[in-house]
Amino acid sequence: MLDLTAVDLRTRAAQQPWLNPESYWGAFTAATQSRSAPVVALSVEALHHNAHDLLRRAGGIPIRVASKSVRVRGVLDAVLALPGFRGVLAYTLAEALWLAESIDDVVVGYPTADRAAIQRLGESALACQRVTVMIDSEDQLDLIDAAIPPAQRDAIRVCLDLDASWRNLVFGHIGVRRSPLRQPHELQALAARVEQRAGFTLVGVMAYEAQIAGVGDRPAGKPAEAALLRTIQKASGAELAERRAAAIAAVREVAELEFVNGGGTGSVERTAAESVVTEVAAGSGLFGPHLFDHYSTFTPAPAMAFALDVVRKPTRDRATLLGGGWIASGPAAPDRLPLPVWPEGLKYEPREGAGEVQTPLQGEAARQLEPGDRVWLRHTKSGEPLEHTTEIVPLTADGSVLPAMPSYRGEGHCFL
Repeated sequence: MLDLTAVDLRTRAAQQPWLNPESYWGAFTAATQSRSAPVVALSVEALHHNAHDLLRRAGGIPIRVASKSVRVRGVLDAVLALPGFRGVLAYTLAEALWLAESIDDVVVGYPTADRAAIQRLGESALACQRVTVMIDSEDQLDLIDAAIPPAQRDAIRVCLDLDASWRNLVFGHIGVRRSPLRQPHELQALAARVEQRAGFTLVGVMAYEAQIAGVGDRPAGKPAEAALLRTIQKASGAELAERRAAAIAAVREVAELEFVNGGGTGSVERTAAESVVTEVAAGSGLFGPHLFDHYSTFTPAPAMAFALDVVRKPTRDRATLLGGGWIASGPAAPDRLPLPVWPEGLKYEPREGAGEVQTPLQGEAARQLEPGDRVWLRHTKSGEPLEHTTEIVPLTADGSVLPAMPSYRGEGHCFL
């Protein structure tokens, strides 16, 4: 089992080995050279640093780990063993039921229409105690009742999803399209309906401010855009804090709440500062993908990266990798591509980018690469790279390699 509590690990992490790219990525290469590419490796020191930095930013508010950004049970277990992390924010009900076999507090971050999983939830008294489902409409309660009637199950724990986007006369809708519940009275009305229905227990409220947590305020080479983003995020954060407080007060008029969840890696300290928030969510910040290179308030270590092999040289100043199209979700744009980080100075072929089966790279560093050499890349977002591999390889700064840890895929699961 991966242990993030060791005293010597804290000492090694404090030395921040990732600040010396040559030795850091060199250690990655040496430790995984005997493994066939693609290889996904994880620096234990960097993971330790990122976990503790999240705790520092949370200021004592518990952190619920977003499993979609991890997808390795061994890492989830190691992080949850650290004081200050509590519970999991899952992304599907099927995943939540699987995790709840060993984790006693799992909230599903999105509504579900998986009738088979709903039936399994209702048939398990233990799962009903450990798993909380997400809703933003009474129709979703109807769907649950149709899958397994209240008389045939224990009460199912419910969390309400509050829309956290910002709406402005100039900019329009800023944020993601999630819940239709926006105003305090709308959240209160649904809370009352949950309380009136048999077979459900309202236990929490969630609101995810994606326009703050998921958007860096320091885009490279774009000072004007950065200033605008900071202005929007400040105004959005102030509006949401006021509206969230009013919404929680309205819900508490009709029901007791166990938790109020908010935020994400990019907004931990801002969200934790709101008095009504009892926990924050974070996951991507554990691995430190390159999306977070463009935030002004924190700098995570690049804990996870993947290596691909050079297999041919189409020209002297180009090297072609086998594979590479591990493109992150979101709007199709260059910032969704993996970032080549070692050797330094590599860039994509403009008309090809990262390909499903081959990725040509160019630049001065490409002249030195030969077939069989390794190139390390960082993914834009966490979690998604684990859908391309069955395992990750934990390693330490001194070159030690720990036993490989299976991803969800490696354990035979593909939830989404």
